[in-house]
Amino acid sequence: QVQLVESGGGLVQAGGSLRLSCAASGRTFSNYAMGWFRQAPGKEREFVAAISWSGGSTYYADSVKGRFTISRDNAKLMVYLQMNTLKPEDTAVYYCASGVRAWISGNRPADFGSWGQGTQVTVSS
Repeated sequence: QVQLVESGGGLVQAGGSLRLSCAASGRTFSNYAMGWFRQAPGKEREFVAAISWSGGSTYYADSVKGRFTISRDNAKLMVYLQMNTLKPEDTAVYYCASGVRAWISGNRPADFGSWGQGTQVTVSS
């Protein structure tokens, strides 16, 4: 089991940027893919981005492609989500999640085994 704690959320104007961080502890972090999801009020949790165990492969939702960048630092047990050109529709609680395999095996919540508590991102128009 891995424990995950997100940070870096906040209030930002449209067009602005935020960098989310996810600190991991517990099982061997570097052995597993990692991902970010988000959930807006009244909506289902949706996939945002994922990164393989080495960082060599990344995968993005179409809605964030070109604006968001996922990265990881295995030495520091950290995963990051750099979010640029934010839009009001990006407003949501953002969750960090640990995959169940080294590679990116899917983009469904069921493809990820451990979750953080979430961090709120609010983008004003």
